Amino acid sequence: MTLLLSNDDGVTAPGLKYAHEVLSAFSTCQVVAPDNDCSGAGNSITLSRPLRVKQHDNGFMSVDGTPTDAVYLAANGLLPFVPERVISGINAGPNLGDDVLYSGTVAAAMEGRFLGKASVAVSSCGKTEADLKVAARVLADLLPRLDELEVPEGTVL
Repeated sequence: MTLLLSNDDGVTAPGLKYAHEVLSAFSTCQVVAPDNDCSGAGNSITLSRPLRVKQHDNGFMSVDGTPTDAVYLAANGLLPFVPERVISGINAGPNLGDDVLYSGTVAAAMEGRFLGKASVAVSSCGKTEADLKVAARVLADLLPRLDELEVPEGTVL
């Protein structure tokens, strides 16, 4: 399985690191995320200037734009492969109720729905290292079973 991992908390966010650790154990997982915190960016895209991509020593890539920009670039030629699925998170803080309307975490997953398979946005109400690691373990447990759920194309979980 090939995965694109992104977020809205930025490329150095702990939740992104923990998600990458668990997902890399059973998939090809590439990180392309905003270069800084873009919480609340929603589905915004950058139209007023060129976007810049930076390769980091750990293999992660960052984009000086929004979460939607990062996923769009990654899914449309930035990577040497087309990812099968987009995972966004792990967001340090909840995305509940109306929050999903402006959440950059959810927006990254929504951009990923165009790839065909269900995308996943992951958030944790708790912000501690332990909370984020629990969310990572839940994600690692859920992801291999996702195809069994037979969710419609374009679904965002």
